[in-house]
Amino acid sequence: MILNAEQRQALLIELLTNYMLGKLTQGQLLQYLRKEILGLNQTQYAELVNISRRTLSDLERDKSSPANTVINKVFKPFGLRAGLVPIHTHVVQKLLTQQVKQ
Repeated sequence: MILNAEQRQALLIELLTNYMLGKLTQGQLLQYLRKEILGLNQTQYAELVNISRRTLSDLERDKSSPANTVINKVFKPFGLRAGLVPIHTHVVQKLLTQQVKQ
């Protein structure tokens, strides 16, 4: 299924919300974006972002603690970068609720 720009943005917002609420891990988020948004296999995506396929595999399986530079490389194609995320879901929910009201 090919998504238009508006659908991709809505999907990205939904996935990021689930990530921030702890419903998805960083690896699950990356894997979903790679497969569903770009339709690339691990080898293709690793070449695109200039990392090894093994590093990508470890990231997607949440088996590593990469530096922010690596995180920035793998999420850049989706317009994302490493940042601070509240550890308490009630804080995330409050932030999301306030954004809707504005």
